[in-house]
Amino acid sequence: MNAPDRFELFLLGDGETKVTMEPDTRQPNAAIFIFNKEDHTLGNLLRATLLHNEHVIYSAYKVPHPLFPKFELRIQTDEDTTPKEALLAACQSLIGDLQMLSQKLTREWELNKIARDTS
Repeated sequence: MNAPDRFELFLLGDGETKVTMEPDTRQPNAAIFIFNKEDHTLGNLLRATLLHNEHVIYSAYKVPHPLFPKFELRIQTDEDTTPKEALLAACQSLIGDLQMLSQKLTREWELNKIARDTS
């Protein structure tokens, strides 16, 4: 009906970019990042990770419309760092956390597999 095809929710079309940045002129040292083909999962992860950064003053996201797979992430930082640098640091931190989670899950899976084989 009105919902887009499922592949349109995650595949970028011709000329589409994953992330665009717009400076926020209403607040000092702030920017709005628009993420295409993403949803609440990444938005909330980035927001929460950004708020752990001592240089981030404000971080929030919104999904403009539920039928369109994009969200806007607003970041305001102090003078020591830029919003782009804070976002890159948050992404690197998330990648590290997810790699650690993957390693732990793999280790537990292998230990469980060994325990089943010896029984």
